[in-house]
Amino acid sequence: MSQQHLAIVASELNLPSHKVAAVVSLLDEGATIPFISRYRKEVTGSLDEVQIGDIKDRIQKIRDLDKRRDAILKSIDEQGKLTPELKKKVEAAQTLAILEDIYLPYKPKRKTKGSMAKERGLEPLAQLIFKQGLDDPETIAAQYISEEKDVKDVEAALQGARDIIAEWINENSEVRAPLRKLFMEQGIVKSTVMKGKEVEGQKYKDYFEWDEPLKNIPSHRLLAMRRGEKEMILAMDICPEEGAALHTIEKKVLTGQNGCAQQVELAIKDAYKRLLKPSMETESRVESKKKADAEAIAVFSDNLRQLLLAPALGQKNVMALDPGFRTGCKMVCLDRQGKLLEFEAIYPNAPQNRTMESGALIKLMVERHNIEAIAIGNGTASRETESFVRGLGLDAKIIVAMVNESGASIYSASEVARDEFPDQDVTVRGAVSIGRRMMDPLAELVKIDAKSIGVGQYQHDVDQNALKGTLDDVVESCVNGVGVELNTASKQLLTYVSGLGPQLAENIVKHREANGPFKTRKELKDVARMGEKAFEQAAGFLRIRDGENILDRSAVHPERYKLVKQMAGDLNSSVESLVADASLRAKIDPKSYVSDEVGLPTLEDIMNELAKPGRDPREEYEVFSFQEGVNEISDLKVGMKLPGIVTNITKFGAFVDIGVHQDGLVHVSHLSDSFVSDPSKVVKLQQQLQVTVTEINAAQKRISLSLKSDPFGKAPAKRNERKQSKQNEPEGDLQSKLALLKGKFNG
Repeated sequence: MSQQHLAIVASELNLPSHKVAAVVSLLDEGATIPFISRYRKEVTGSLDEVQIGDIKDRIQKIRDLDKRRDAILKSIDEQGKLTPELKKKVEAAQTLAILEDIYLPYKPKRKTKGSMAKERGLEPLAQLIFKQGLDDPETIAAQYISEEKDVKDVEAALQGARDIIAEWINENSEVRAPLRKLFMEQGIVKSTVMKGKEVEGQKYKDYFEWDEPLKNIPSHRLLAMRRGEKEMILAMDICPEEGAALHTIEKKVLTGQNGCAQQVELAIKDAYKRLLKPSMETESRVESKKKADAEAIAVFSDNLRQLLLAPALGQKNVMALDPGFRTGCKMVCLDRQGKLLEFEAIYPNAPQNRTMESGALIKLMVERHNIEAIAIGNGTASRETESFVRGLGLDAKIIVAMVNESGASIYSASEVARDEFPDQDVTVRGAVSIGRRMMDPLAELVKIDAKSIGVGQYQHDVDQNALKGTLDDVVESCVNGVGVELNTASKQLLTYVSGLGPQLAENIVKHREANGPFKTRKELKDVARMGEKAFEQAAGFLRIRDGENILDRSAVHPERYKLVKQMAGDLNSSVESLVADASLRAKIDPKSYVSDEVGLPTLEDIMNELAKPGRDPREEYEVFSFQEGVNEISDLKVGMKLPGIVTNITKFGAFVDIGVHQDGLVHVSHLSDSFVSDPSKVVKLQQQLQVTVTEINAAQKRISLSLKSDPFGKAPAKRNERKQSKQNEPEGDLQSKLALLKGKFNG
């Protein structure tokens, strides 16, 4: 990586060049983002994961640009057209768009109007006209009439010349650059309903007649329009006012006011309509889609991070119920490591109503397996099953809570589930997943494709490679941030540990099965294909709760064990005593252990870990309960205040589960008494709230909720609401977004 490239990245990200260089060097050596941010703080100046990720992304883009630059230089050189001036121009290009503009005249093309006109010998005429120095182009054009070359008259000659000029204009980088800017800054996105699709496309009714500046359009709106276009419900285009576009070109091309200039003016109009407008609109679509994708992926990744880092109940004996009516409830019992102990089917709900039998079986299982918590999936019959369980008179110490089962059915039918439970059907697997989610959401959710978890917006419309890359980074960050118990982690969870991947994860599990639990981190080196680099990257994120070395349960990296031992020795103590005795740790002055390899950031991390080895960074688990007696939409009334839990956050609001089998929408204008520009700034996934019901549409299963202190206030509050609504959503029924996201648009 050249110093110039490093300087560019440093300038763009407002970071010192030496820090950027250090990160790039570590990445090129195979270090992961979690490892660099956690264990190489001295080298990078304590850059966090976001900053390191930004450097990684920007460097990759520069490298991709250089790769394309090299290919272009090679292509032009092979054509024998690479002059020193052109080479310098190509090497100076800082964006892919500029690079492609320079290359356009040299790009191999299929037969065009301009190339055919050149074949008929009209290029000299085009050159004379394009100079715009003569007033009578018709007289000159008459000299090019030729039956042999299929130039039948003056107009045919002029038309051919204009075709050539139009292509010159189209290929002129000094024309394309300002026109591109015009499209991006003054382009208008317009959508209209296709003839005869009014009924079929009702879910897109907000966009039947819609226009909005491209630079202002929110990502969810653009993605909705694009999906409507893809489904052939909407027609959509992006362009600025035509006069402004033509004027932009004329400023770069027109130099005279004579007959030749008039011909050039005609060529400009043709070049714009036939070549430049379609090209610029395509570019605008691509760039705006990238921006919309980035925003949608950011929303998804923020939600996913919050979901993965949701509080974990921890190691408890858990009973899990996957509720149902006709087919009954599948009941499973799990030990504290999540191992399946026993399962049964019970039928406490209609139509069987076998309540006494079901209750007796639950009590028997609770006693037999010393159950400490009961997890109930939040799907069909969940509220009825919850009421039934709470009415059994179980020990008050037993936690009873609803668990979001989104994606559990995906897991139950997956290859991962079949590998774990080859002899069980999907209902048992699904119930196990529900129970394990209560114990440790992160460990269980990594087994499911992140897109199937049900948080985000338009995740199936965005660039799937970009989405997968970002979500994988989020999962990796969360897994390594929490740490992984080496002796109980699944292959899927281990896969996301820094430096491992699928093959090493599988090898660890096989080694564990063949040799028993790991007693020390050092034993990892005995795993097949576990090299020094992989061990370095992974060891600090793997925990051994009951290992021989107390530091193996912490985030202290093995490369610093010697330093910790030195600290203990300097106090005539042991490492175990340092961990147990806060007064001993208080005697340590971290500054006295600073060296060329270890600085204060690492020393402070070590001291924090000695205080609480292997502490879980996630918040404490809190039991949540819905309002008793409110189980269906029909139980709701406008003005009712209810407890709810946030299930999804989008740019236009937050969805909240209030226990009626249909999430309600708190529109962005109702998230607070004050103006809210970004819902994620005021609410978090899994956050427990008290909401007010403001609107109910039982037929369409739409529920409007509010977090305002006075949801039905009038006058100024209403005006502010209308202002905010206009900024965030199109006119019309804002609750249609509930159907868009939670219905077909989430599929």
